Order: sequence, then C-alpha cells, then structure tokens
Amino acid sequence: MTARTYTHPDVLGAGVRDGWADPETDPTRIDWTARQAAAAIPFAVINGRPVNPCEKTAVRYGRNELGHWGEALAADALVSVTDYWDGRRWIVMVERTDGHGWALPGGHVEPGETPVQAAARELAEETGLTVPAAWTATPARYVPDPRASDEAWMVTVLCHASLGVLARPAFPRVVGGDDAARAAWVPADSYAELTEALATYFDGEVFAAHVAMLTQALDG
Repeated sequence: MTARTYTHPDVLGAGVRDGWADPETDPTRIDWTARQAAAAIPFAVINGRPVNPCEKTAVRYGRNELGHWGEALAADALVSVTDYWDGRRWIVMVERTDGHGWALPGGHVEPGETPVQAAARELAEETGLTVPAAWTATPARYVPDPRASDEAWMVTVLCHASLGVLARPAFPRVVGGDDAARAAWVPADSYAELTEALATYFDGEVFAAHVAMLTQALDG
C-alpha cells in the first residue's frame, strides 16, 4: 500500500496568509531541536521529519488539515454549572464551523500564554463568556484529531472552571463567535447524557478529538 501524502490546500493558502500555518513546506528545514525542547509530549524526528508519538494516521506525509509541523499545543475550556433546581450538571459546548461537530471551546496556545490563559481567551472569543472563577489545568494529553497526520498532530490541556450553583434561567448567556457557529449550555451529568442532548436538541455529535477526553472528564 502506498503511503499517502496530503496537505489540505487551505493550509498553504489561508493558513500561511492568516498566520496559523508554517510557511515551510519541507519539514527537514525546520529547527526541530527547539520544537522538541518545547513539546508537551516528547516525539522523535527521523531523517528530518517529525514522527507522531501516539498513533499512525491515514496520512503518512504532510500535514493533512493542521497548520504546524509536529506538535501543536492547544487548550480546551470545560466550564460547568450545577442547576439549583435539580442538581444536574451543564457544560458549555460550541458547534465548530468546519463541520467536525460539537466541541469544548478551545484553540491554540499562543506564544507567551499559559494553557489556562489560552482556554479563558478562547472561551471568551467563541462564546462571549468570561469566567472569573479559578481554573484548574490537567496534564497535557494527545488528542486523536481527524485533521492530524503522522507528521502534524494536536496535544491539548483541559482546563476546568465551575460557576457553582445557579438556577437555570440565570445561566450566563453564550453565543457563537470566532470559530464557533453557535454555543450552548448542554446537560452533561454523564457523557451519555451529553451525546443524547446534542443529538436531540441540535442534531449534532461530539467532535471526534474530544470523545475520550469528555468521557473521562464527565464519567471519571
């Protein structure tokens, strides 16, 4: 079977133009010493090409739909509230504009940011919600992103914040913005309840990269 080589045209077009993709098309010209030193999850470089440390994907060479060669570090915001009336947990979810489903608000950690700062920023950009409460960051984890390749992958830090107990009419308003088509509070006492609510009320499903992470966070 021939190893597949693929990089989405948007990576080299809009990605380079808008600054979210490496302009370098040959990974052997990347300074891998610096990127390996900064990586949240160690990875190897063989013959000048990065090697996905956690899985083999359908794309052996190239970046598929991701912008950066090697690891890209993201942060995701898990913001919850407990309904005063029935004690149920609700969390904020966003529908992605790229058609990959519903996800936690989140995105890339920018230079100079901590994961918590990135999670709070992305939450505000994608939902309009600003959370003054204390955040808790979990260890960085690999996410099986459908946009990844064997040479470009995502690692994220899940950041938690709780708004405490509120009566449902008093839940803060959320509205989709930036990379989110829409945002909503979704009941999530368990992962099964979350998926059922998304399917029932929004005809949606969880973004594949967040399935394991949300299952562990909600059911663990």
